[in-house]
Amino acid sequence: MIAAAWDRLRLFNIGEVLAHRGRTIMSLVVMAVSAGLLVSVLSISGSVTGSVDKLTRALGGKAALEISGVTDGGFDQDLLPRIRAVPGVSAAVPMVRSRVGTGEDRTLLLGADASVSALDSALAGPMSSQAVKLLSVPDGVLVGAGLGRHEGERFTLGSATVTVAGVLDDNTSGQLNGGQIVVAALPVAEKILGRSGQLDSIQIVPTPGTDVGQLRSALTAVVNGRAVVADPSLRTAQAGGAIQLVRYSTTMASAAALIVSGFLIYNAMSMAVAQRRPVLSLLRAIGGRRGPMVRDLIAEAALLGLIGGGIGAVVGMFMGRTAIDQVPSAMMASVQGRIEYMVPGYAIPIAIAACVLASTAAAAIAARQIYKVQPIEALAPVGVSKSDAVNPLLRWGAVLLGGVMVAAAILIARSDLGRLSLAAISLSISAAVVLCFAATGPIVRSAAAVARVFGAPGALGATTIERAPRRVWATAMTVMIGVTAVVAMGGASHNLVDSATATFADLARRDAYVSTSSMAEFPTGPLLPADLKARIRALPGVVDVGSAQMAFATLGRGQVMLQAYERGIPAGPIAELHPGVQDRMARGEGVVVSGDVARQLGVHEGSELDLPTPTGVHEVHVLQVIPYFSAITGTVLLDLDMMRQWYERPGETILGINYAPGVNPVAELDLLRRAVPRGLSVDTGAGSVAAVSSSVKQGTSLSGSILWIVVLVSTIALLNTLMLSVLERRRELGVLRAMGTSRRFMLRAVLTEAAGIGLTGAVLGLAIGAAVQYLADIAFGRAMTIPVTYTPSPMLLVYASAALVLALLGSIPPALRAARMPIVEAIAAD
Repeated sequence: MIAAAWDRLRLFNIGEVLAHRGRTIMSLVVMAVSAGLLVSVLSISGSVTGSVDKLTRALGGKAALEISGVTDGGFDQDLLPRIRAVPGVSAAVPMVRSRVGTGEDRTLLLGADASVSALDSALAGPMSSQAVKLLSVPDGVLVGAGLGRHEGERFTLGSATVTVAGVLDDNTSGQLNGGQIVVAALPVAEKILGRSGQLDSIQIVPTPGTDVGQLRSALTAVVNGRAVVADPSLRTAQAGGAIQLVRYSTTMASAAALIVSGFLIYNAMSMAVAQRRPVLSLLRAIGGRRGPMVRDLIAEAALLGLIGGGIGAVVGMFMGRTAIDQVPSAMMASVQGRIEYMVPGYAIPIAIAACVLASTAAAAIAARQIYKVQPIEALAPVGVSKSDAVNPLLRWGAVLLGGVMVAAAILIARSDLGRLSLAAISLSISAAVVLCFAATGPIVRSAAAVARVFGAPGALGATTIERAPRRVWATAMTVMIGVTAVVAMGGASHNLVDSATATFADLARRDAYVSTSSMAEFPTGPLLPADLKARIRALPGVVDVGSAQMAFATLGRGQVMLQAYERGIPAGPIAELHPGVQDRMARGEGVVVSGDVARQLGVHEGSELDLPTPTGVHEVHVLQVIPYFSAITGTVLLDLDMMRQWYERPGETILGINYAPGVNPVAELDLLRRAVPRGLSVDTGAGSVAAVSSSVKQGTSLSGSILWIVVLVSTIALLNTLMLSVLERRRELGVLRAMGTSRRFMLRAVLTEAAGIGLTGAVLGLAIGAAVQYLADIAFGRAMTIPVTYTPSPMLLVYASAALVLALLGSIPPALRAARMPIVEAIAAD
């Protein structure tokens, strides 16, 4: 039985695949592109979470729990003796764990004491083996191989000058932040950071047989909100949350490519059925059953999906390495470790499985024609048999299903579901495809009417269109999806950037800013030098200097961004507050939260909120819920004095500066830059707005690039379909040539066929894209917790035209093939 099935598959399916190499190669290319996109997209999130998880495991070793700071300021080390006294704690290893430096000079600083040996981790070995060097060298540190420093070298790190006591071997460096790491004893690490008595982490090793859940509860009671007790995997989960926007948007764009690929496979399999009608007719006449024929066709498509997916997976591994560099630096600001590119183990199987599934689903729909064609009817030309007609019951079912999908997409977009609201975009495009299936007849007639506009060659192209309605519909859908995706997502992304920039427009009210990092990265730390504000205020031409702080903090199992402003300082979020709210914040009565934080914690205006801080849990009122751009994480707004007290963060991370009237801003900015220590960011107010805007644009550019790849996939689909149309009509074209039809006429006939299909698909794509853009703006508003204003742009026509031109380029090779086809060879074709 198995041998017979293999022989049948080898003779009638694999043989046909090899015989039609052009169709096979194009199908494989499209599937490979889809698989490559999926692998690269999955590798982005996999690299971020995988890098954090790798570092966490390398540092934690046998630790089952980690006590970490609420913010990057850490927590008081007075907690350490009390934690060690908790029953069930075998070892409590204190650590200082912080990023030092900016930009390419940024490195991870780790401080630990002798108890680190209890972890049996990648850090424990070198600290034990080189303990003598580390303790004997004044201000000695161990450095990773990635820093390129040598033993005995002195260099400035943070607020101290240190000496390289030793260099970690390549194996250890590879496990610890890719070798971009500095290891020191606790006192030296505190000196580098300019702080004392503060820990960032305590790794907990339980005694054998201890219930970890009960131990977590006991430790939580001891720390009493001053720190976070959780599994080490909490850091990984928080890192994954930082790139949710990129993950969702790029996944949707990749899904669009996969849908287009499915249409291509449908076309290819439909043509395969049409071309093999004589063989199918013969097999049916000698007693062959339809079931095995259908299974063989599906197996053929699955084989194409498997091979194409495998090739694409390999390509996607290299595509992902480039894509990871496109992730905005602002989204990486909350990720402590260095991001190493890694392909997660699930990426390749998922990509290949998706390609196989899309191929088999498309082939199964195309293979239904085998059931509808009788042996004698199978010898009829394409388009003549009843299999090309849409069943009225199926058509009305598609209308009903499409209507339900549209209603569901609108409901999801308008519901307060956070990032899940973005699913409405993909659902609405799928609904458009279903409704277009119900309108197959009008779409085909429209394509034929467009072709007829081009005169006699168009009449021949229109006739060809009308003979193969399903193939034409499927090809028009590939063009429609490409144009729709580019128009909808391109327009929605543009609106999102404009709306997000508007929320930060208040930054331009200040003449200049000094911060620990670029405003595009949200300056969350470390704190600015304590005397810097006074030094800047003393500069000639400066009339006002305001303070603000930003910091990432753990709230629940997620991260939020704390934003605190000096009372009376105008700022974007402050402008959204109701009268009196800022005064209540200054009195410590409560905080203001963004919409996504309110949704995640289940709170609303007037609710009570337990706010964990290094000074304990503070019960506060939610004074107001505001719309605020939340691409990375939610926002909690509080008074600067309260933040300094509760979170033990004296000082500021941002200084806003105003000049006196009549001061030359260029000269004053130059003076300011000379007065500020090296490594700090200095920018104008307008430059800060532009920096934030460029960061948002960078976040949407990756999905935009993928969408243009979808358009290229549509081009290949149109090329494949028209090439199959030309090959199918070799005899017909040969007869026309023999009757005296010119090559130019044949060329124009194929081009008009492409124009009819392409223009119809593009017009549908433009109309549907504009509607989906409106829905996408609503969904983006829910996901980013800001109102995104729908603004139709003339660029929509440019996007649609560019996508159409790219798609029509696919008609050139088959048109040339038709024009150059030898007459004798064409007439002799079977």
